[in-house]
Amino acid sequence: MRTIVNISLPKKLNKIVDEVMRGGKFATKSEFFRTLIRLWEQGKLAEELEASRRELKSGKGKFLHSLKDLR
Repeated sequence: MRTIVNISLPKKLNKIVDEVMRGGKFATKSEFFRTLIRLWEQGKLAEELEASRRELKSGKGKFLHSLKDLR
């Protein structure tokens, strides 16, 4: 059984989610947020953020100014 949860996002965050969806990885916003919550729950989100921080500190990473920079 599913529960409907409504969230409110600032326009900037909503635009980011829309861009991710247009990229084809997620079919719906619900799918995007379910995946995000699963990653957080598994601790993977924190691990990936820490790995990114280490990468940036070592000079191997790059700052992204928009999602277009991922391509």
